[in-house]
This record gives sequence, structure tokens and C-alpha cells, in this order.
Amino acid sequence: MFKEYDVIVVGAGHAGCEAAVSAANMGSKVLLVTMNMQTIGQMSCNPAMGGVAKGQIVREIDALGGYSGIVSDRSMIQFRMLNMSKGPAMWSPRTQNDRMVFAAEWRQMLEETPNIDFWQEMVMGLLVEDGKVCGVKTQIGIEIKSKAVVLTNGTFLNGLIHIGEKQFGGGRMGERNSVGITAQLLALGFESGRMKTGTPPRIDGRSLDYSKMEVQYGDEDVVGFSYLTNEFPKEQRPCHITYTNPTVHEILKSGFDKSPMFNGRIRGLGPRYCPSIEDKIDRFADRDRHQLFVEPEGWDTCEIYVNGFSSSLPEDVQMKAIKMVPGFENCKMFRPGYAIEYDFFPPTQLKINLETHLVDNLFFAGQINGTTGYEEAACQGLMAGINAHLKINEKEPFVLKRNEAYIGVLIDDLINKGTNEPYRMFTSRAEFRILLRQDNADLRLTKLGYELGTVSEERYNKVVEKEENTKALIKYLKKKSLHPEIMNETLQAKKTSVLKQKVKADSVITRPQISLSDFFADKEIAEYCAELPKEVLQQSEIQLKYAGYIEKEKDTADKMNRLEDIKLYETLDYAKIKALSSEAREKLLKVKPETLGQASRISGVSPSDISILMVYLGR
Repeated sequence: MFKEYDVIVVGAGHAGCEAAVSAANMGSKVLLVTMNMQTIGQMSCNPAMGGVAKGQIVREIDALGGYSGIVSDRSMIQFRMLNMSKGPAMWSPRTQNDRMVFAAEWRQMLEETPNIDFWQEMVMGLLVEDGKVCGVKTQIGIEIKSKAVVLTNGTFLNGLIHIGEKQFGGGRMGERNSVGITAQLLALGFESGRMKTGTPPRIDGRSLDYSKMEVQYGDEDVVGFSYLTNEFPKEQRPCHITYTNPTVHEILKSGFDKSPMFNGRIRGLGPRYCPSIEDKIDRFADRDRHQLFVEPEGWDTCEIYVNGFSSSLPEDVQMKAIKMVPGFENCKMFRPGYAIEYDFFPPTQLKINLETHLVDNLFFAGQINGTTGYEEAACQGLMAGINAHLKINEKEPFVLKRNEAYIGVLIDDLINKGTNEPYRMFTSRAEFRILLRQDNADLRLTKLGYELGTVSEERYNKVVEKEENTKALIKYLKKKSLHPEIMNETLQAKKTSVLKQKVKADSVITRPQISLSDFFADKEIAEYCAELPKEVLQQSEIQLKYAGYIEKEKDTADKMNRLEDIKLYETLDYAKIKALSSEAREKLLKVKPETLGQASRISGVSPSDISILMVYLGR
């Protein structure tokens, strides 16, 4: 019935979709197995993509030829660039999306990818021979052979939904959970744990009084995620902001005795940075209000997502409390919020390419690795799909360093440090965030994707053109002199010191008050720039304005990467290196780092341990 596939991807969420397209576009024959063909690319929680650090990840996925950015742009109902009051390293794109259009666009793009087949059924187990995965076994007993398998099970592995004192199996509301895989992986020697996440109630937008809320509009200048997107919606849907109050908090507290979070029924640890509303009022008892974002679910639906009101309290308590929120007095609920517990596998059991140590050619991506968020899942799926294709074709793994991408930071953190709570990306996790901006993801990564085969000729040529135009403009501004009689009026208006003599333009643009557009007082500069795309002007300005900081970070990254060049062979027996601390020996044996740089970032491995390893290796 089935031919042998190169790669089988289990699960069609954000990780599974990206894994399937990346492997397929590189030439692998891919089977995407999902429990429900109608929920491919489903936004299980909030109908939004991007945000702080997450927006950078979506742009990196796009730069490498992934589809999340394109799908997000095609389904956007609102766009905002966050943190514009801060430096460009903090600028983060975010879209509000039409949930149904998002899923429909993902399915269409998958179906248009020639090398992808589909199968709707639950995968109950893996086919493993001699320590190597060779396919999957489905619920009705079908065995499908493959050279590699990527598991992207999301919240479905033994998923358990909690609403107050009620609990029932499910991967998300209205869908059954997945059983069998965890037990088999444990039998193979894997460690597992439990995590928890939650979602807020969905509300009928027709029953809300928006006049009592603050309106939040999208940006007039829509940039989007994908470097290929040229058209954006002419109109955007507004979001709204409202707040809880002491009355809401008291009502919620009345249900704490029935809360699965507080009475011990939920054993899994929830996301620290996206807590439930009951967790917030318990942890921040001094706060008399919490912000809620009232987010529409799409263009043609009245369904509303109440961002900030995630809850697993009884449905009657949720309803009573939310009616005390300004604007929600007469609200009607479509469905209550709930918490979901699910199995995950500590990511320290993975190699740097997301392949497991215990079973060859088996890759994990997404929430199975302990992460939370669509963007974090999608980038892992992309990397797992790429590396599954490379592994079965006996090619070197594709690994992004910490100074090359947020994706590199995320995977490096997971495999070296592990996580005891759902891992979410922040700009603060990246020590080289001046290098890892959202505006230069294409310049950083697209050439790498083109060499891999995930990036089209069209996309590659577009990046080459942007790079050449940027270099040319920077060179021009370094040579171009500004004349006091032309520029001083503008400089005075900007409240910065005037010129006493001619100076080069690149020395003036470093002033915090000055932007490139201020140079358009000079007709020659204005005419030169008029022919260039906006993204080239922005890229040139950032590179000139922050040149000193960028060079300093590059130097630091180069020093750090020297350790990445020192390889550690997999058979190295750390137990025999008695000079190492006992904790270092234990952690090194468990993680099996591939380079000295990776070893240096493992929790519990000290600088002195690294020195000992260098001596041992004869460096």
C-alpha cells in the first residue's frame, strides 16, 4: 500500500508543517501523518504570530525558505512592529491573524509541494531496528517504512485537559490525545516529563461593549514577515485593551479550591512568562489589575480571543469573573478556557541537529522538546526537516551558531541546558542580538538556505540585490561630504550641533537625533536614495549608525567561535578524565557535546573544566 519514504513527519502543527516542506524542498519524499487533515497548521491558542524575539524567528524561518512568514502575511488582519521606541535590535514584527485563513494557506502550500504525501491516522509507535528508526506503526496496524522520522506531537502525547475538577483526555479541545509513543520511547531508554499550558475562554464579540476599552490599531506602514511578500491588506482590524479589577480577582479566588493548579491535580509546570489569570493574581497579589488584549479571530467571525485570561478554573467561575471586566458585562462565552498537560522529552537527549542520541535518524521538534509557542516550534521543525534530509543522504548536519540566528540560540539552549518549564524565546537570551536583528535575517541566512536547497533562485537573487545596493549606499555616504550651508538648518531643527566645515555623511548619521532621511536636504543624496527600496535605506542606516557596536559583537563572536572549531569525538570517555569535576563528567557524558564551545555552555561545566579538556586534547 505504501512505498518507503525518505522522511515521515508525525504531526501537522507548526513544527510538522515546516519539517515537511524543508525536507521535501531539499528533495526527500515525505509523508506527513496527522490525526486530522482538517486541523493542519492549526493555531491552537492565540491567533497571532511573532512578537518580541518570536518575530525575529519567523523572519529567520522565512530567510531559510520556510513558509511560516508567507502564511502569516497572507492571513494577517493586523500588523505591528513592536519596540520601535528602542534600538533596532529590539524591533519585533507581529501579526494578528485570521485563524481559518492561516490553516487554509498552510494546507494549500503543503499540497502544492510535489514531494509531500498525506495520511490521516494516529501513529501508535515507531519501527526501530538495531538502534535505528525505520518507520512508524499506525493505530489500525499499518507499518509505513522510512529512512528517518520527525516527531512533532505538540500537546497530544497523553494530553489531559483540565477545567476545574473535570478532566478528560485530549490533545486540544474537541480532539483526542495520542497514546503509545511515550511508553515505547520510555522502553527504549528515554526520559520524559510533564508540562502544562493553557488557553483563555473564547467570547462572542457581538456581546462586547468596545466603547469601554482602549482601541489598538495596526501600523500604517505594514512590513510583514516574508521578504517575498509585496501585497498587504488595505484595511486592518483593530484589537482592544481592557483590564481586570479587584472584583474580578475576588471571584476568581473563590474558585481556587477547585483549581487543578492549586489542588495538585496538574503535575506539569506551566509557562513562566504566559501564566494563567489565577496564577497571576496569586503570584502578584499586590497588583489590583492585569491587562487583557481583546483579539479578533479573523475577518469573518465574531469569535474573540481574550489574551491574558488563560484559566483552568470551573467554567461558571470563569464566566462570572469575566463579566466583571469593563466591556464584558453582557458577554456570551463560546467555550471556557482550559489547561492541558502533556508529555515532553528533555531536549538534553538530542544532538545539535535535533536527532536523538538513543535512536539514529529519529528527530524531535516542537513542544515534545519542552518549548512553547508557534514560532519556537516552527523553527525546530524547519531545522529537523533539513537535518533529517542531510542525515539520510550522509551529509554534514546544518547547525546555526548563537551569533548566526535566534534559531541557533534556541536549539543550543535546549540541548545544552535543557528546560524544566516551557521554553520561550526572548531577546535577552541572545548575547549577540545586535547582530541578530529582524531586518537582516535575509542577509544572514538566505545564502545558507540557497546552498542547502531550501531557498528559491528568486529569493536568493533578491537578497544579492539588497546586499549590493546596501554596500553601494554605505560606500557613497562614506565618501559624500555634507556642506554646512545645506545641512545646518536641518541640524538646528533636530537640536544637534551645526557643521562648521564640510564633513563626511557617515560621521553625522551616528548622531542619535539624525536619520538618513534628514540628509535629503542635500538634493544629490535625495536623488541617489530615491531609486532605492526602503529596506535598503533602513539597512544602510542601521549598519552605519551602529557600526561600532556591530564590530564589537562580531569580535566577541569570533573569539567564542574559536572553541566551536575544536571538535570532541563522540567516543570520548569523560569518566576517565579524573581532573574534571564530577558534575562536569556527569553532564558531558549525558549531553555528548560535539564541540568544545558546546561543552562550555552546558550547565555545570565550569571554565576550569574546559581548560582541562583543552589540555587533554593537546590544545
